[in-house]
Amino acid sequence: MTGSVLPGAVAEPLQCTVPGVGGVGPADAVRAIERVLLDGFDPEAAPARSAVPVPAGELLLMPAAAGPYAGVKIAGVAPANPERGLPRITGSYLLLDGPTLLPVAVLDGAALTALRTPAVTAAALGRLAAPEAEHLVLFGSGPQAYGHLDALLAVRRLTRLTVVARNAERAEMLAAYGRELGLAASVGAPEAVAAADLVVCCTTARTPLFDGALVPGHAAVAAVGSHEPDAREVDGALVERAELYVEARSVAEREAGDLIMAGVGGRQVWNLAELVRGEAPVPSGRPRFFKSVGMAWEDLAVAAEVYETSRRRS
Repeated sequence: MTGSVLPGAVAEPLQCTVPGVGGVGPADAVRAIERVLLDGFDPEAAPARSAVPVPAGELLLMPAAAGPYAGVKIAGVAPANPERGLPRITGSYLLLDGPTLLPVAVLDGAALTALRTPAVTAAALGRLAAPEAEHLVLFGSGPQAYGHLDALLAVRRLTRLTVVARNAERAEMLAAYGRELGLAASVGAPEAVAAADLVVCCTTARTPLFDGALVPGHAAVAAVGSHEPDAREVDGALVERAELYVEARSVAEREAGDLIMAGVGGRQVWNLAELVRGEAPVPSGRPRFFKSVGMAWEDLAVAAEVYETSRRRS
């Protein structure tokens, strides 16, 4: 029953990979994220994620409820897996009927994460990027890097891609993928941010990837690689210069190391709902920085879209 879901029944996990899950592509996922927020959902009131250390890494339990559905993702983060040729992120998503809490579908948790995380970034950067933004500097070369490129192309007309990654072979593979998509794409160094319109960091780095002073005032930056208070991909120089945006202030205060380690103190930080609803300012004279740690309501929004799309097609 791969690829199908039935009302009132638990389906086998959907075996799908980026750039789509169950017929839902990046643009669909972005719209699903935006729709939940435009319908009035408050990310600040969303349930907290539970994180449990285990010998192989970390287990995450992420429940959420919104609209006609509820759901929970059980995810594993196994840092050693890529060396074994296995995905770093594992797990499954259980989608439930909201009124009865009966299971309606099971989805591949890793594929869902690879779709929803870029969708959240694209929902933010689609609003934070300058109108003429064309050059993306992308840190990382794993599944999230590919997913972010696909998602950003769904909301922005990019022409140039610079890939910055530790693994030269994988960086060139991603650049080649960008060229297949019609971009002028190459592998570069961290200093490439000085000529960037958009900067996206989706790595496992625990220390800053580049000098934040180099980022142009018109640029928009997103960091998605960490949900730990003692890890960061951008430095304090960028955070100090930038207007700040997060998924939810309540979660960022606990998990957003990029902000916590920079000591943002009492500064104004806007959440994604405020940005999507047009309630947050988007200044043009300083960088705009969006920090994402991942929240359960995002998984639910995209999982519900996958389920409803599958029902329409059945």
